[in-house]
Amino acid sequence: MRIVGGEARGRPLRAVPGSGTRPTADRVRQSLFDALGQRMDGLRVLDLYAGTGAFALEALSRGAAWAVLVESDARACGVIFHNVAALKYEDRCTVIRAELPQSLHGLRGERFDLVFSDPPYALRAAQATLEALTGNQLLGPDARVVLEMDRREPVPAVPAGLRLTDERRYGDTRVLVFSAEPPAIGAI
Repeated sequence: MRIVGGEARGRPLRAVPGSGTRPTADRVRQSLFDALGQRMDGLRVLDLYAGTGAFALEALSRGAAWAVLVESDARACGVIFHNVAALKYEDRCTVIRAELPQSLHGLRGERFDLVFSDPPYALRAAQATLEALTGNQLLGPDARVVLEMDRREPVPAVPAGLRLTDERRYGDTRVLVFSAEPPAIGAI
């Protein structure tokens, strides 16, 4: 695994040992960033079920200002800390070890421009994650949410405040991109 674009392009990333983590292939990450835009200048990024941290680190390499990475597995958190240090992004990252999506309430008050969510396929956590993001008001006004899931898993119901704007398939992987909708006039 490597960073595929930006200032750290070509730099290797350490993988989590064993089969408990399913890292997103470099080519899939490249395709996603092609669709999202090559530059992430000034964005605040949230990487859920972060694994190796590849999505957030890729965004930082492309100009994102700040990233919060949330992962529950201790070994994966160790790998994230290693990858963050290897790229010298310690001053632009916060790594949180916590269970998802339950822990998202702890981020209330934060607003993110770009969210990556790649839950383990067995969890079928897509719906709960989307609801926790909107319910805890974690999305900025122009936010996008990238949700990776098994292609056989049903598409989650889109919660109020989001709209599905893109869907891509890569083998057994389905990637959904949601965009924040502006609140209705007169809504609080």
